[in-house]
Amino acid sequence: MQELKPSHDRREYICINVDKVYDWIVKELTFDISPTGPIRFPGITPSVNFTGAVVTCKVTPAAHKPIVIMSREDRTFTIGGSRVCLQHLNVQKNFNVTIIVTLPNGAVFTSEKIPVTRCEQVTLCAPNGTDVEITYTDLDCFVCTTGTLTPGVDQITFSALSITVAVCQSIQSTFPVTVEFLANYCEPRADLPTSCSPAGRPKQCHGLFPSPPC
Repeated sequence: MQELKPSHDRREYICINVDKVYDWIVKELTFDISPTGPIRFPGITPSVNFTGAVVTCKVTPAAHKPIVIMSREDRTFTIGGSRVCLQHLNVQKNFNVTIIVTLPNGAVFTSEKIPVTRCEQVTLCAPNGTDVEITYTDLDCFVCTTGTLTPGVDQITFSALSITVAVCQSIQSTFPVTVEFLANYCEPRADLPTSCSPAGRPKQCHGLFPSPPC
């Protein structure tokens, strides 16, 4: 018989600290960047032959201040027949883009990080005092055009470099609160029994061998 998990008969009010979500939206954002001038590529020499090279990229949030709320302004909207005060935010997003050049012989050269900044306007319920948290559910880039690649000492100059960055982002406004609710305390589950499996053997062809008795 399976042993039932023990439980408390007595429920009790408990308080926990959580983040209350004031508003939550999901947005897509696509933008292009076209870096100009020489780009630092450690290890590149003027003799490198770029014939047949493949150019790709990688984008990541900046390590320092990836998101900056530049300003928030109260604005009144009519939603469902009611007037609602929301906040219009100017948001600065900071990224780092890295360019990867792969030669036909397998040699790979990676650029230094290229800082990229883009600004966006977002409207949601985010009154003063709330935190605005942005999580990238998808962050990717691809190289649209490169033009010709001219090598130098630890650098490459692209004649027509164009990179497209695609962003899927979850934006929430939150504020820490303490909530009270009636709950049972959890109990650990029972440990799973462990035993060795019996030795296996092929199924026998009963009725064929051994011969049934007369």
